[in-house]
Amino acid sequence: MDAAAAGDGDEPRAAKSPRAEGPYDVTEAPAGIAQLDLGALKVPAVDGVEVRVQADNDGKIQQIVLVFEESALQLGVFAAPRSEGIWDEVRGEIRKQLFNDGVAAEEVEGDYGAELRARVRTPDGLTDIRFVGVDGPRWLVRAVFQGPAAADPSVAPPLLECLRNLVVERGHEAMPVREPLPLNLPKEVTEAGAQQQDGEDEAGEASANGADAARRKPSPRPRRT
Repeated sequence: MDAAAAGDGDEPRAAKSPRAEGPYDVTEAPAGIAQLDLGALKVPAVDGVEVRVQADNDGKIQQIVLVFEESALQLGVFAAPRSEGIWDEVRGEIRKQLFNDGVAAEEVEGDYGAELRARVRTPDGLTDIRFVGVDGPRWLVRAVFQGPAAADPSVAPPLLECLRNLVVERGHEAMPVREPLPLNLPKEVTEAGAQQQDGEDEAGEASANGADAARRKPSPRPRRT
């Protein structure tokens, strides 16, 4: 499906009546929830939950994982059409991919409708996974529970709280259906990282220059990677 099929060039549809629980669209989210702003996703701050992100040097996030005790919740958010949700189609593709990998997935009804549950082999042994999809206005949140919470959601209430208070800011840009929405580290985090790296570069340069002075040879400045 191409970008034109998304209908993203139109004005976003009006906000629906407030949801009983999230993930929320930014137009319908309740006020007063402490959040970590990661761009298209606003992740609630919940006691006991560690937020782990993988990001490139420009602060663009490739992966978000929330961890509570032995359970984890991986989050992704994608562009979707105005007219219909895409979770049914995406869920079918995930199930087919799991089957191709030799993993049998079971479709069950959960708090958000149809989910997929499976057991996969990892370097640490077998682990349960559970795929949850939530269709919103022009977006899809895909949540993947791993570990004990995948088999029994009640064992990790803080992860459920994170999902139920998650906020999506889709924006008005035209995007192809299923394109990941932009996720970025907060500006203060990237600036702090840059300052720390600069300090390490300067310390490395000073150390190298001190050694070079003794040897009477110049030293190149270390490059950031």
